[in-house]
Amino acid sequence: MSAPTARADIHPAERRTDRPDFGRPVRVVRSRDGRFSRRLDVRTAAVCAVLLLVSLAVGVVALTTGDYPLSVGQVLGALTGASEGPVRMVVVEWRLPRALLALVLGAALGASGAVFQSITRNPLGSPDVIGFNTGAYTGALVVLMVLGGGYGGVAVGALIGGIGAAVLVYVLAYRRGVQGFRFVVVGIAVSAMLSAVNGWLVITADLETAMAATLWGAGSLNGTTWEQAAPATVLVVVLLLALVPLVPRMHLLEMGDDAATALGVHRERVRLALVGVGVALIAVVTAAAGPISFVALAAPQLARRLTGGAGVQVLPAAAMGALLLSASDLVAQRLIPSTQLPVGAVTVVLGGAYLVWLLVREARR
Repeated sequence: MSAPTARADIHPAERRTDRPDFGRPVRVVRSRDGRFSRRLDVRTAAVCAVLLLVSLAVGVVALTTGDYPLSVGQVLGALTGASEGPVRMVVVEWRLPRALLALVLGAALGASGAVFQSITRNPLGSPDVIGFNTGAYTGALVVLMVLGGGYGGVAVGALIGGIGAAVLVYVLAYRRGVQGFRFVVVGIAVSAMLSAVNGWLVITADLETAMAATLWGAGSLNGTTWEQAAPATVLVVVLLLALVPLVPRMHLLEMGDDAATALGVHRERVRLALVGVGVALIAVVTAAAGPISFVALAAPQLARRLTGGAGVQVLPAAAMGALLLSASDLVAQRLIPSTQLPVGAVTVVLGGAYLVWLLVREARR
């Protein structure tokens, strides 16, 4: 018997009146023996591919520009081992960890934002709005200022703080299930309280520690080395893989609790799993670069508008997040000569403008 080979057929999108993407071209890829079958939205796949290519192009620009300008050929030579000496040190040791971390953390923020906006069914249901970013920052500050821990301790503290904030919001918002609007409002309140705690921790610390914590709290990729980039990349990849089997159930939850339950979804169990993975992604970002705002808020909605889908999707949101953070970091490095801004300052400016537009749009609706 010959080995199964894959073939692809073009089929029209399924006729569903509750989705505005009716009639979208869908490519169904299946093996000849029928054991494997997967629907692939052509437009979504194309958008993801374009976003990833543009993100990689931005990363290449970041590797070639700076106080020591290089050509693309020199960068490729350093990456392949053909170039040695100063060129390899500048590319591989100094610039590559930062460029890689911007892509990876941006993807983590975009994916996490898609998860929480799907759970809450609200474009404002982002981890930096509903307090999970702030909780992760609180946990990291406690380890940094009270316990005097290093990078590993800060990562664990960020994870515990983010999970603690998520549990608090979940418990306070739970009333025979979790409703999106209540979840967002409770999250905003918890975020405000945790921000006050963070301010108190910084004020009561000694001057040197307070300055370091304040700079880190702005969200910065300055001085990134492989010590931060390598473990963060591994953790983000593992968490994104853990998210893959949860995504179909996440989309079923968007249909409503009753419909999801009728289809065999254990809604609260799935929600808790999604919250756990989403908070873990935010904790990795916070531990590696500090709290970076607005990427998780904007990436899923911008990606949804490009794909034209009915709801947010994890993969396009991750690709958009990678592009937003890598482009913002490039602006942070090159906007002011001889000065490197925290990337969080750039994302706050861009995200603030996006948030104003989003609020005006929702008010008109």
